[in-house]
Amino acid sequence: MEEIRLENLSKDFDGFVAVENVSLAIQSGELFSFLGPSGCGKTTLLRMIAGFEIPSTGRILIGNTDITDLPPYKRQVNTIFQNYSLFPHMTVFDNVAFGLRIRKSPKNEIKNRVREMLSLVKMEDQANKFPEQISGGQKQRVAIARALINQPKVLLLDEPLAALDLKLRQHMLIELMNIHDAVGITFIYVTHDQGEAMSISDRVAVMNYGNIIQEGPPDDIYERPNSVFSAYFIGETNLISGEVISIEDDYVQIRCPDGTGNSFEIDSTFHFQPNIGQELTVSLRPEKIAISRNKPRYQDDINILRGVIEDILYLGSHTQYIVRVGALKIRVFSQHKRVYFDDTALDWEEPVWLFWHDTDSWLINEIPENVLTPEEISEGGVNHYQRSIKKPVVQ
Repeated sequence: MEEIRLENLSKDFDGFVAVENVSLAIQSGELFSFLGPSGCGKTTLLRMIAGFEIPSTGRILIGNTDITDLPPYKRQVNTIFQNYSLFPHMTVFDNVAFGLRIRKSPKNEIKNRVREMLSLVKMEDQANKFPEQISGGQKQRVAIARALINQPKVLLLDEPLAALDLKLRQHMLIELMNIHDAVGITFIYVTHDQGEAMSISDRVAVMNYGNIIQEGPPDDIYERPNSVFSAYFIGETNLISGEVISIEDDYVQIRCPDGTGNSFEIDSTFHFQPNIGQELTVSLRPEKIAISRNKPRYQDDINILRGVIEDILYLGSHTQYIVRVGALKIRVFSQHKRVYFDDTALDWEEPVWLFWHDTDSWLINEIPENVLTPEEISEGGVNHYQRSIKKPVVQ
């Protein structure tokens, strides 16, 4: 197996730049995901790797072989689409066997290989059924078997689970990971669902406006986002802007205006060298924050804020609190570990204390003019953020 390299890859559609100067190496056997909102360029990238689009500039290599100008059938790359693209007039067996029959493989080889693939995707007992007789999840399994039977070097998956319901998507994610581990080839996965990308991938590339904003293991992107866009698009977060007032070792202290003329201070970790007086943004994940009506004991590595509960949303596994701190609104997720029916639950308009460890605040070196307030982002979502700037800051 060989790595896939994208070198200065761009795609221009009559003046619209869908992908802009992307360079990336995907390791052999890796399960790699392109993640981003609609129109960010991720599907265009996948189509260029597949051979359905020719790059405007740049090269695509598998190992030392330049495949940039090769037609799709010469690339040893197979694609699974969102709509499965099964032949409705063929049985499950014949759909999976199609590629081998086109290559005029011997009948015994076809029979054995198809059985092997159907066993891999747990569809042996459905071999004689037609696509209309099986479920959406089963159709996806057949599409995977048909794509793998020709032993491609790379399997491309373009939003393959988008048509499935939530429970089936979660089940198929586990199946996809098991199949990937069994066959050992490179999977390249495209999705706009950050939950899918986080759970299935060895590495993720977060995209926007044709650029890769951040690339790395899912936990690294989630815990250490390099931009406001990455922080907000991967999971949920509170974004709080402020001014650097002190720096000591690996920690920085930020003075944050609360919108009422007052301010509070946050200690945070960072991955770049900030300067005193610099305006930056703190990303604080809602699940990192503890909430209590009782003031916590002071510790020098704990951030503490005082606020008032403005809204409460029960979500089964956890409760979401919207806490007003001055004019700012901070989201807090409180996990339901155990229920004590004799406890008094937190209530609307109740004063509370918020506290978290300073290593759970992450400083982002974002241009202040490009940062929306938490209220603006929570009202409009990530699309609001996208429309408010011409391009994200790429670091």
